[in-house]
Amino acid sequence: MATRAQQREQSAADALAALGNRTRLRVFKLLVRAGPQGTNIGTIQRLLGVPATTLGHHLGTLAAAGLVSQDRRGREVICTANFKAIGEVLAYVKEECCAGVTFDEGSRAA
Repeated sequence: MATRAQQREQSAADALAALGNRTRLRVFKLLVRAGPQGTNIGTIQRLLGVPATTLGHHLGTLAAAGLVSQDRRGREVICTANFKAIGEVLAYVKEECCAGVTFDEGSRAA
């Protein structure tokens, strides 16, 4: 059984891997900007110019990583960003990867 630290690490890895694709990053960015009310799949498809089957694949990957939820509301499927999940990923990166690191403009990691 995985420890809490291992589970947290795996969740961060899954989320970062999901966001490592340009189309998925664009979808996630659009959903974050849409806010907690989210937006429907047709709007995402229209705004990003992504074919329906491709969009479905990318939304499935984001949902599996816990970054997006999909809810049927009547005839629409509304997608929303999981703000809590991305907050946890960012906190993990800051605490576990960047602890003690000072980022100055123009500086680079060794």
